[in-house]
Amino acid sequence: MSKATNTRRITLTDLVDRKGQDPIVCLTAYTTSISRLIDDHVDLILVGDSLGMVLYGMDSTLGVTVDMMIAHGKGVMRGSEKACVIVDMPFGSYEESPEMAFRNCSRVMAETRCSGVKLEGGVEMAETISFLVKRGIPVVAHVGLTPQSVHAFGGFKSQGKTDEAAERIVADAKAVAEAGASAIVVEGVMEPLGVRITEEINVPTIGIGASPQCDGQILVTEDLIGLFAEFKPKFVKRYAQMDEMITTAVIGYKDEVRARTFPAPEHCFGFKGDK
Repeated sequence: MSKATNTRRITLTDLVDRKGQDPIVCLTAYTTSISRLIDDHVDLILVGDSLGMVLYGMDSTLGVTVDMMIAHGKGVMRGSEKACVIVDMPFGSYEESPEMAFRNCSRVMAETRCSGVKLEGGVEMAETISFLVKRGIPVVAHVGLTPQSVHAFGGFKSQGKTDEAAERIVADAKAVAEAGASAIVVEGVMEPLGVRITEEINVPTIGIGASPQCDGQILVTEDLIGLFAEFKPKFVKRYAQMDEMITTAVIGYKDEVRARTFPAPEHCFGFKGDK
């Protein structure tokens, strides 16, 4: 059943205005079906490049392409009418120059009709973020543990453990906020650092493995519902265990097919005795 067509979509400006107020609820979605299920309950949907790992079985996000993000972004937009939808820009699509970033970001926005894009990086990306924002591309930034730099970090490790590292992440957050980012994802940092960043910048922070004091929280939906079982980060809480439910259902199906009890007469057309 389709939703009412007069729903007003939440904007990034709306979320900026909620800084320090009710926490912003965010989840990922990669498909129409998932976005339709979560749309009424979240403020922001991120079409994350984590789809490379969650949907495609990649060992990192580095193999994700702009075309993949556009295809999944279109699907998510078809299932969503209320939430602010942000699309991740994949590795290699924006780092070379502000001009390259604008070409790829404008294509993503034009083809998906999303509300904005997300870029990883701090001080080094401030010029690009400013360039994009001045040209009408709303940007969500991402600092701390940035998955596209996982090899540089030596794996998926928490960040900001030393004073020097913490100051560097604070500088990153301030730089992208001053460059015009509408919100900042803060991932995998020491909890006091998440609090400090939230207090010291004037745009919303969206925490993932950061702090409950961030202005919002985000998780990968498949992690939340127990559908992605390859590994479970410390910051993930399972609210359901869908992998076990699916396995149980498939085993039931297998057993009935092999016993020839499925399909039953009520599942067949023109079966003897069917009225």
